[in-house]
Amino acid sequence: MTIGAPRDVCFALWISCLILLISGTSGTAVSAQSYLYTWCSGRGQYSADSKFGDNLNRLLYRRLFDQGPVSGFFNTTEGEDPDKVYGLFLCRGDVAADLCQACIDSATSNILERCPREKEAIIWYDECLVHYSNRSFFSTMESLPAFLMINHIMVNRTDNLVPSDPIVTETFKNVTEFATRVSDVVRNVSSLAISSKSLYATTNINVSRSVTLHELAQCTPDISKSDCSSCLFSAIVELSNILSFGRGGARILLPSCNVRYELYGFYGEPRQAPAPSATSKTSTKGKRVERNAIIGSIIGVIIIVASCILFIYFKHIFKKDEENSQEDQLLHPILIQMPLDIIREATANFSEDCKLGEGGFGPVYKGTLADGKEIAVKRRSRTSRQGRREFENEVNVTSKLQHRNLVQLLGWCTEEDEEILIYEYLPNKSLDVFLFDPDMGQSLDWNMRMNIACGIARGLLYLHEDSRMRIIHRDLKASNILLVREMNPKISDFGMASTFHGNQDEANTNTFAGTPGYMAPEYVAVGHVSIKSDVFSFGILLLEIVSGRKSMISHLREQALNLESEGRESDLIDPIIKESCDEVTAVKCIRIGLLCTQDDPDDRPTMSVVVRMLGGDGIPDEPLQPTISVGRDLTTINPIGLIHNASTSNEVTL
Repeated sequence: MTIGAPRDVCFALWISCLILLISGTSGTAVSAQSYLYTWCSGRGQYSADSKFGDNLNRLLYRRLFDQGPVSGFFNTTEGEDPDKVYGLFLCRGDVAADLCQACIDSATSNILERCPREKEAIIWYDECLVHYSNRSFFSTMESLPAFLMINHIMVNRTDNLVPSDPIVTETFKNVTEFATRVSDVVRNVSSLAISSKSLYATTNINVSRSVTLHELAQCTPDISKSDCSSCLFSAIVELSNILSFGRGGARILLPSCNVRYELYGFYGEPRQAPAPSATSKTSTKGKRVERNAIIGSIIGVIIIVASCILFIYFKHIFKKDEENSQEDQLLHPILIQMPLDIIREATANFSEDCKLGEGGFGPVYKGTLADGKEIAVKRRSRTSRQGRREFENEVNVTSKLQHRNLVQLLGWCTEEDEEILIYEYLPNKSLDVFLFDPDMGQSLDWNMRMNIACGIARGLLYLHEDSRMRIIHRDLKASNILLVREMNPKISDFGMASTFHGNQDEANTNTFAGTPGYMAPEYVAVGHVSIKSDVFSFGILLLEIVSGRKSMISHLREQALNLESEGRESDLIDPIIKESCDEVTAVKCIRIGLLCTQDDPDDRPTMSVVVRMLGGDGIPDEPLQPTISVGRDLTTINPIGLIHNASTSNEVTL
C-alpha cells in the first residue's frame, strides 16, 4: 500500500503504536468488545411479568463460565416447558477468558435492549456470540439467518453505486483471480476448522508480494463435524456471491458458524488452557517474571494512553468523523446487486397479480426467489418525480440502518435503466390499510395500536440519536409504516431522508419533501428541517392511530386541540376501540400527540422524551394551544404551505 498523504502517515504512526503495544504484551490481539449485529426473530413476544421472562433473565445474568472459563463455549437451559429458555454462548477461538466473559456480559445486556421481549434473538460481537430461544437448538446446524458484512477496502473499483465511499488501497489487474484465491483460502481454513477439536481455525497466505490474506472459520462446538462442514459450505456459497464486488474483506455470520477474510491480521493466537502450577512456592525466577510482567503492563498502559492521545490529535487535525474510523470502515451490511432477470422471474415479469401497491417512487411487487424467499420489489416508474438522487439516497441511508423497527433493504438493481430496490417482504402491508378502513380497523385492537405507536417511536429515536449518523426521515406517515406478521411496525421509504453528522440536527432547504397534513409548519413556511420535523409528523401519526381518522381529510390536529381545550379528548378515540381501550392511556396519547405538534419546534419534545412518556412517564398539564414562537420568521410562506389545510383524499409525497 502506498502512503500518499500526511493523514496516512499520521494514521500509520498511530497504528504503529498499537502494533508495538500488541507485540509487547501477551495474550490476544483483541482489546475491546465490538458490536456487529442483532437478529430479532419476530416469532413471538413474552410479557414483562411472565415466567419465560424471569427464566431468561436468570439465564443471561448468572455467571456463565463456572464450568470451564477457558473453553469459550457454554450452553445451558433455565426453567421447564412451556417457559423453558435455551441459551448458547460462544467466544472467538483466540479471545482470552477474561475478555470472553466481558464480551458475554456486554452481549447479554445489549440483546435485551435491542430485542425487547423477543422469545428468540441472536447478537454478534467481534469477540463473541449469544443466542437464546424458547426452542431447543443445541447440537443443531442452523444456517439462517445469514448476515453478510463487508469492509470499504476495494481491490478494484468497478461499480458506480456502492453503499458508502470506498477507500482504494490495492488494485489488482484481475479481480476474478483475486476472488479465486480468496475462495481457495476460505476452503482451506474451513477444512482446518472441521478437522480441529475446537472447530476453529485461522490461516494467512500471501496472494501477492505486498498482500497477505488473513482468514478465519469457526463453528459452534456443539454441532458435529459433518454439520460444521455443511454450515461452512453455506457460508462459502454466500461469500462467493460477493467476491465479484472486489472487496478486500468480508465476513458471513450464521447461527452455527462464521467465516471471515481480511487483508490485515485481525486475530491472535488460539486460546490455550493455563498450565497447572507445579508448586505453591514462588521461585526467584517466578518473582522476576512477575516483576517483568508488571513493568510490561505499565509500559502497555503508557503506550495505550499515548496512542489514544495521538489518535485524538490526528482526528482533530484532519476532522475525521466517526464514520471514517477504522472500525466503521471495516464492516457494513452488504447489499446484493441483484440481476434483473432474477427479479423478473421472481415477480412474473412485474405482473399485475404480483403488484402490492404504488407509492411516490413507483409500484411495489411481491417476489418469490428460487429458494422460496419472499421479497418486496420497489420499481421506480417512468413518471415518478423521484429520480436517481432519491434512489441513491435510499440505498446509502437504509444500508447503514439496523433496527427492528426499520425496514431492511436487501439489494438493488440498475440494469437496463431500471432503478429497483429489493426489501424484506412484510405480509401485512402498511398501517394506513388497517387504520383508515372501518372493516380492517377492527383487527387493530388497543394493545396493537399502542405497540405500533411505541415501535415507531423507538425507530425514530434510533434514527435521531442512536444510529451512526443523525437521520431525519422527512416523510413519516401511515402508508410508510409497514407491518410484520405480529403487527410490529417498520418505518420505510428513506428516499427523502436527510442525514447529518456530528452534533448537527437542523438545516434549511429549498427542496421540499413530505406529505400534506404531516409536515411541520416551519418546514412548510421557510424550509427549516430538523429532528423536530419528524417529531411533528409522529404527533400527527399518533393522533391518527388513536382516532382512526386521516389527518389531511379531517383537520385532525385542530379537532384534537378543540376537544382538549374543552376537556373532551376522549371524543377523539376511534369508536371501534373506545369500549375496549384504556381511556386514560388513550387520552394521554392524544396529549402526547398535541405536544409533538406544537407550532414552535422548541416546544416539542425529543423522541427520547416521547418514548419515556409512552412508556408511562407523566406529561405536562399546561394548556397545549400551539403558538408561533416570537422571533421566528415565518412571515414568508412558501406556496406549498397552502396545501397544508387542503381537504383532499390524495396522499402524495411531494
